[in-house]
Amino acid sequence: MAEDTTVPQQEQEQQTALDTSAPEATPGGRKRIKALIILLTIAIAAGWFGLKWIISARSNIETDNAFIEARIVPVSSKVSGTVARVLVGDNQFVKRGDLLIEIDRRDYQLQIAKAAAGVGMAENETGGEQMKVEGANAALQSAKARFDQAALDHTRAEKLYSRDVLPKEQLDRLTTAKRVAEAQMKEAEETLKRAQVEAGLAIKVGSKAKILQRKAQLDEAELQLSYTKIYAARDGYITRKSIEEGVNIQAGQPLMALVPLQEAWITANYKERQITYLKPGQKVEFSVDAYPDKKFSGKVDSIMAGTGAAFSLLPPENATGNYVKVVQRVPVKITIDANSDPERLLRVGMSVIPIVQTGRSSSDVLKELNPFK
Repeated sequence: MAEDTTVPQQEQEQQTALDTSAPEATPGGRKRIKALIILLTIAIAAGWFGLKWIISARSNIETDNAFIEARIVPVSSKVSGTVARVLVGDNQFVKRGDLLIEIDRRDYQLQIAKAAAGVGMAENETGGEQMKVEGANAALQSAKARFDQAALDHTRAEKLYSRDVLPKEQLDRLTTAKRVAEAQMKEAEETLKRAQVEAGLAIKVGSKAKILQRKAQLDEAELQLSYTKIYAARDGYITRKSIEEGVNIQAGQPLMALVPLQEAWITANYKERQITYLKPGQKVEFSVDAYPDKKFSGKVDSIMAGTGAAFSLLPPENATGNYVKVVQRVPVKITIDANSDPERLLRVGMSVIPIVQTGRSSSDVLKELNPFK
């Protein structure tokens, strides 16, 4: 009976030892498995996000070397004078056709009066010369009538003289009278020709030459008067205003500038290796430092024909000295979608971060990354 009780006790002790040793090994193994699973998950997630980032970077081209630009329209005067009124202020928005500056008009109104008087004088001179022509023509007709009468008297006198009715002395007086009438007629003809030449009737347009010249001077004076009012050539904002009332200005002097911000665009300087897949018409999403919480949209308009260095004032001469390769940048013009946020105006010179969506698929990027292709 003693042996029977000893065997079950030993088996019970071995079972208890196994039960107590198993829990000690299980928690450590589980921790290692969990750690491996976590590391594997992190590696997979990192690889996934890294691959996604590479695909996004290859298909969406980004740069921080980009700025807002717009046309700057200089406002200047076509005539000289004293500024009478300035109707706009700094940074004011104006519409096309709005009056900006008015120059003193009195000097130019005086020029118009002089030109109008010149037209009247030219018309009067032409009328007086025409009257001279008419008078010379009347004198010619009178001289012709006297010559015709003298010729008729001379013909009658010759017939009477042939019949011995008229004495020789009277025939001689009538002959002399005929010659005098003929000479007077020729003199009247020359006087008429001289009057016609002076009046300009000998040429087709000569009679109106003086009047046309004076009218052209009048039109010029009226045009100069119209230039005393300077209007806005287009919608935009006034900037660089450097004129006040009472200042004497010269023709062509810059007075202010007009910036149409509604027609602004982006000039993005992409690295030369970034423009491989850039094409006009591709969509662009960009952010501006002034509005960090807002996304704007646009599209690629055009790509410059050369790098910025090639069109600089002093382009590099790579053929001289030691050559060091420098990554060049190519300016890309991006138009801004006016409907993306019409309430927020983008000012000239603002920094922009544009992202061009080239539309490349993931398979295209992966094929490019494949080292075994």
